[in-house]
Amino acid sequence: MRVGSRAGRAVLVSPDAAAVADLATVSGGRFGADPTQVFDAWDELVRWYDTAEVDFSAHGERVDLSELDAPSPSPRQVFAIGLNYRDHVAESGLTPPSAPTVFTKFTGSFAGPVGDLVLAGETVDWEAELVVVIGRSARNVAEQDAWSYVAGLTVGQDYSERTVQLAGPAPQFSLGKSYTGFAPQGPWLVTPDEFADVDGIPISCTVNGRTVQSSSTAQLIFSVPELIAHLSSVLELSPGDVIFTGTPAGVGGARTPPWFLADGDVVETTVEGIGTLRQTCVKAQ
Repeated sequence: MRVGSRAGRAVLVSPDAAAVADLATVSGGRFGADPTQVFDAWDELVRWYDTAEVDFSAHGERVDLSELDAPSPSPRQVFAIGLNYRDHVAESGLTPPSAPTVFTKFTGSFAGPVGDLVLAGETVDWEAELVVVIGRSARNVAEQDAWSYVAGLTVGQDYSERTVQLAGPAPQFSLGKSYTGFAPQGPWLVTPDEFADVDGIPISCTVNGRTVQSSSTAQLIFSVPELIAHLSSVLELSPGDVIFTGTPAGVGGARTPPWFLADGDVVETTVEGIGTLRQTCVKAQ
C-alpha cells in the first residue's frame, strides 16, 4: 500500500504510482481527510485496504509530484540519526558510535518531494536518507517486533547548512538542519510488505546527474528495528512520528575540496521501491 498527502488531504497511490485517489472519498468517509489522523487509525486502514479494491481508473487523478506534501506532514515527534553508516563515519574522521546519535529536524523544515531549495548559506550539503514513519504507539519495543510498529517508509533529504550546524561551542545540529525546505520527504509512504528485503534497500543521490551517494540500508550501523527499540526505551513513539535513519558516505563537506550546493544545482534522491525527490537549488534573496 502507498499513502501520500496532497493539499492537506490523505491520498492513496495506485500500485503503478500513476494515480492518486482521495482517501476520504474512496473509503466513503470511513477515514477522514486529515493525513495526520490517518496514522492514528493505521491498523484499521491496512485491514480495510486489503479488501477494498480501490478503483483508481474511476476515482484516481494523475500523479503530479509537485502537488504532494511530506507523507506525515505534522508528526508529534521527529528523530534524526547521525553517523549511522560506517562509510560516512569514516569519511567524517570519527569513531563509530556505541549507541544511536540522535537529534531532531523541526517540522517547519518539512517539504514535499519536488520543489525549490532556498540555499540558506554558502555551505549547504546533501544527505540522502531512508525515512521511517511509525504506525502504532510504541514503548519498550523489542527488536524482533519493531517492524510491526512501522506504518511505512519514504525518501528523505537531511539538507544541512554546515557552518551553522558545526558552530561552537556546542554544535547546532537541529538548527543547522532545519531551515525552510531542509527536510523534503516523499513522494509517498510505502508499507514494509512491498519490499523484497526490507533490511537491504538501495539508496542513492545525484547532483546535476552525477552520483554522489550510492549505498544500501544493509550498511546501517543501527538497523531500523534497533533504532525503534532504542528510541522506544527512552520515550513513547506515537503514530505518525518520523525517523530519519542516517546518510551514507558521499556528502559534500567530507570531500577534498569540499563541495557545497550552488544556485541552479538539481539534487535527486532515490530509494528503490519508493521513488525520487528532486530539489532545484536557488540562491536566497
